[in-house]
Amino acid sequence: MHDILTEEERKVLPDSVYGLPERREYPMPDAAHVRAAEAYFRYCPEDLKHKLALAILAKAKEYGVDVQSPTILSYAEQ
Repeated sequence: MHDILTEEERKVLPDSVYGLPERREYPMPDAAHVRAAEAYFRYCPEDLKHKLALAILAKAKEYGVDVQSPTILSYAEQ
């Protein structure tokens, strides 16, 4: 995978790789995209931040990414 997914690439990704699968937002098919989801976390709607934080941490563990963001960590604890 490369840094930017085309619309066609996004269409074939399974829901399971998305941080918000019901909205098909924040795709995380690899470590680079986990880091991107971490960087774009601030744009997530407030009511979905807890769910996205948990998804980011789960995918980070899967791909060996060390999430340092205190914001994501605090939302995951809520």
